[in-house]
Amino acid sequence: MEKIAVRTRMDESSLERLLGLDNSKIGFYAEVKQKIYELEAANSGLRRKSSEFQVMFDSISDGVIVYDNSGMVQHRNHICPQYFPQETLPGCSCRELFHPQHETAPLDCPVERALTGERVEMSIVSAPAGGKVRYFDVTATPIEDSKGEQNRALLFLRDVTEKRLQELQLMQAEKLSSIGVLAAGVAHEINNPLSSVAGYAEALLRRFNEEHSLSEDPRLDDFPKYLQVIVRESYRCKGIIDSLLSFSRKSDGSVSNVNINEVLNEVLELVRCKSRYERVEVKTDFQSDLPDIAGDPSGLRQVCMNLLMNAHQAIHGTGIVEISTRTNKQSMVLFEIRDTGCGIAKDAIDQIWDPFYSTKEVGKGLGLGLAVTYNIIKRLGGDISVESQVGKGSKFTVRMPTCPK
Repeated sequence: MEKIAVRTRMDESSLERLLGLDNSKIGFYAEVKQKIYELEAANSGLRRKSSEFQVMFDSISDGVIVYDNSGMVQHRNHICPQYFPQETLPGCSCRELFHPQHETAPLDCPVERALTGERVEMSIVSAPAGGKVRYFDVTATPIEDSKGEQNRALLFLRDVTEKRLQELQLMQAEKLSSIGVLAAGVAHEINNPLSSVAGYAEALLRRFNEEHSLSEDPRLDDFPKYLQVIVRESYRCKGIIDSLLSFSRKSDGSVSNVNINEVLNEVLELVRCKSRYERVEVKTDFQSDLPDIAGDPSGLRQVCMNLLMNAHQAIHGTGIVEISTRTNKQSMVLFEIRDTGCGIAKDAIDQIWDPFYSTKEVGKGLGLGLAVTYNIIKRLGGDISVESQVGKGSKFTVRMPTCPK
């Protein structure tokens, strides 16, 4: 009798055991392969996100630095090397940028304060040896980890040198405006008595000329000479006051035809007393038929004043300041101011136009005069250059385009 085949139902574990999958590596490899696919997809997403963040990081116009929990540079964007090429290299400590003289300075270092969880805003000044002085606004923000223990620091560096220069220029303009208001009041009070003095002196001179009996009196021989001095000096004082009013008048930014000879004469009235006091001889050589230039009269007065004051301050003791005007073959108006002062060193001559750079002693200058002068001349389409030798003096040459005929 034949046996009837009976089909029995097998569970999954029995089937795997029958096929030998329970002790083979086929299932393991399949699982690993699946994990690899998942990791590759995750890595691709991370690379995409990393690329996006890097683009965002580099698109910021400020310097951006990330410091780790030990105060070491982790990342920096492309702006940082323009400001601090060595101090912000990856792996450098925050002390190299903020407190190179001290191992730790938590009260002054924004990075160390940010690592403790504090948000810091401050300003710093960068004055490298032989380099350009820069002003920065610094913002340091803590980057907290998931546990809130090992913080990092995100630092922003914004160059505000130009902003600070503009603020100081605005302060100077407001100061000059205040001086102008004060000078207007003083001029009104002084001009009235000066007019009276000059008027009475002129009236006495007319009497001397008309009444011959007075001129024949030997006791009055010196009176006409004295009266002429009174009249002359009275009008000179009125000229000084008018020059002071012109110089102090706030600029409205308008451009008009200006004769640089007249501007220089106005400014010279204000500095002649300084020349006499400091025993500085002022020589002038002005071209009589000098054409006008298109410029801001107030700005040009400030240019001439800055250059003349610098020439005087460069001379210690006796010396000479020479001022000349002329035209060149390119139809440019040139005015030169030469002094016999101390001169400028070669390593400093390229930096004298930088804001806040000064060769004077501390407290005797902000280093803004030549920076402001340079900006005014460039804004009016002109050019300025300097020639100097230490111990022999300096010569500043300003070239301005003439007005179109």
